[in-house]
Amino acid sequence: MIARRWLLYSSVGFLTACRKKRASGYPGYAFVSNYDGHAVAAVDLNIFAVTKHIALDAAPAAILAHPQQDAVYVLQPEAGLVAEIQASSLAVRRKGRAGAKAVDIRLSPDGRSLWVLCREPRQLVCLALGSLRCEAAIPLDGEPSGFELSPGGGLAAVCMLASGMVHLIDLHARRISARCQLGGKITKAAFRSDGRLLMVGVADKPSLAMLDPAAGRIMVRLPLALEPLHFCYKADGGQLFITGPGMDAVTAVYPYTTEVGRTVLAGHAPGAMAECPVPGYLFVANPGSGDVSILDIETMRVVARASVGADPGFILITPDNQYALILNRRSGDMAVIRIAAVTARRSRTVALFTVIPVGSTPVSAAIGEL
Repeated sequence: MIARRWLLYSSVGFLTACRKKRASGYPGYAFVSNYDGHAVAAVDLNIFAVTKHIALDAAPAAILAHPQQDAVYVLQPEAGLVAEIQASSLAVRRKGRAGAKAVDIRLSPDGRSLWVLCREPRQLVCLALGSLRCEAAIPLDGEPSGFELSPGGGLAAVCMLASGMVHLIDLHARRISARCQLGGKITKAAFRSDGRLLMVGVADKPSLAMLDPAAGRIMVRLPLALEPLHFCYKADGGQLFITGPGMDAVTAVYPYTTEVGRTVLAGHAPGAMAECPVPGYLFVANPGSGDVSILDIETMRVVARASVGADPGFILITPDNQYALILNRRSGDMAVIRIAAVTARRSRTVALFTVIPVGSTPVSAAIGEL
């Protein structure tokens, strides 16, 4: 009798051990900017459902979460507004105005201020976090299209839309320190992780110009097989991944050796990207075909694909590296891929964990922890 019971309990224990580990949610919210809906959807990542739609005065675009504070900041570019949402209450706490029209927003590396790039008037504005009041406004020479802050927070690189120029701005002195003419349409800029190199994409003759930000001069130009429109850094800063028109591919660039690595096919017209450091995947959105290509970064090979929805345009990885969240602009939803399912795949196709309707034209997202 004892032997039979032992056998029964052993069998049950064996079967339980063989079952797949159930997925657990993430203790936080995904805050999703719905451009045409003039609202931010708060998605509870514990239960994968929308908890609340937070109404705004104008269409939201870029959104970011403060890493230490209970705050999420949303840019409303056509109104030149920034809204601060308290993550715990899911309510707008305060608003600030940077100008008549804005382009993009960044949080300073020290977490004490917001920098907002404005198109009307043409200026780079510093907003104090405590009040969202303007602390400084640095005039620009032309119409800006984007910007980045250096890792130390001392410099900003502003891309100028028509002139093919980059303004290097000393944020401590509140002035333009250098103007670099690149002779072509500028797409994006990214500082190297040590802040000692600035990489700028040029579309006309597809290339990556590498500048010395201290001297304000070009060091080298790297020719590319595609227009450098989308950038994604590897977490350790050792690789920069680039996609854009001209080739259905991803190009890897090595910033510390200033070399172009492999260019690999990665789907139809690949666009936005996101890196998952563990186990080392690059998720690449293919808006035209409505899917995501998943590359193994070490081998630079596509290991899986997932059909996600209509017009995927933004990808976000949860901080625990458990889920990839993909915003589909045309279908108005957020597709969720459980990353463990990619590792455990038996085919090159990965099924979605879930799909969550989030609103009209979701364009950006940030994660706030509970």
